[in-house]
Amino acid sequence: MPQTLQKSIEHQRARLIELLGASLKHYAATLQTRLQDRQLLDEQLRLIFKAIDHCKYVYVLDTQAVQISSTINRYGLELSDYQRDRSTRPYLQHIYDDRIDFNLSAAYMSRNKKRPSLTAIQTIRDAQGQRLGFLGVDYDLRELPHSEMIYEEPSKWRQIKGDPAIRQGLFTQERVESLLDKQIDHVLSVHEALVVDQGVHDFQLHFSASRSTIWHVDDPYVYRILTMEELADTNICLAYPRRSYFDRAIVPREQIKKILRQFKALRFADEIIYLRTASLNIVNGKVGLNFSCDGTHYLSYDEFLSKGLSFWIGGDLNEPTTETKVIDTTKLDQAIDTLATQGCMAVNLLLASLDNDEIPSSLQIYTKAERDYIYHELKTVMNVYENGICGL
Repeated sequence: MPQTLQKSIEHQRARLIELLGASLKHYAATLQTRLQDRQLLDEQLRLIFKAIDHCKYVYVLDTQAVQISSTINRYGLELSDYQRDRSTRPYLQHIYDDRIDFNLSAAYMSRNKKRPSLTAIQTIRDAQGQRLGFLGVDYDLRELPHSEMIYEEPSKWRQIKGDPAIRQGLFTQERVESLLDKQIDHVLSVHEALVVDQGVHDFQLHFSASRSTIWHVDDPYVYRILTMEELADTNICLAYPRRSYFDRAIVPREQIKKILRQFKALRFADEIIYLRTASLNIVNGKVGLNFSCDGTHYLSYDEFLSKGLSFWIGGDLNEPTTETKVIDTTKLDQAIDTLATQGCMAVNLLLASLDNDEIPSSLQIYTKAERDYIYHELKTVMNVYENGICGL
């Protein structure tokens, strides 16, 4: 469990213990002389129930956690709970330690209603300190006061392993070109426009399924699904009002294009290990990546941009190594420009060689990941022209 989430839970429990602890000790003291008379005990529990805020049920147990009273609730008495053995319930596992007088259980699902619940158990003692039984008070989590604070998502890199069946069959599969792959530059440009100029603050881009899910600042509780037919139409931008770049964003607007280009590079870097889904939230600055091995990563945008393709493709995507080599896309883009000036025929010959797993002499100085980047960038350029014919 993330540390910030655990701290939020601990903070709320401490607040509830402070709220409940002192009062239950007082009420337990009023029960000492009534434990042998069920009618007197139930009458006193009625008064206690009315005095305790937010409680759902009140009851008394003997030293073996067998109920010796009725269960008191807002409707009256539940007589059938008399003699109920509660010793195996999760909120009573502490009773074998005689040093504990008060315990607030961890949250659990109630047996009957299946609702998140808490139980406070206060030990009942005589004047000599001998244990006589326990006062139990059940609470429905929905009815308890809360601090109203929401924990913050941890900033550190999180890695989550996916379906083992997918990982086991990883090397028997390879990427199949999707409709989105064929128009990836257009689709990424649409996303850049939606984020930078038209109020989209969060999106999930499903490369393999050729769709996108977006959230807009004007209606943040509702997601919208864009199919490939819609993404291919630049008019999609007319469907959203123009908005200034979201003022809560921590991702600089000039980094959006770089992040999208890195998504593209990871999609095409390898035919076996490839990006399947990518997400970006510009408010918390988180990038999400799901690969063909079903490994998923969540990390900050700046850490994501600092990693090159060899970091992701060269290692285990579930356990990435810290020994990385960053691909210099600026240098590669310059090389691509140089190759493109040689003309359409030369570029097509180079692409044909790479398609046949041959490495042209001009590309032998590059790593496989770098060659793949060059290949897909040149392929994109050539696809702009009908049938690959350049207007030279």
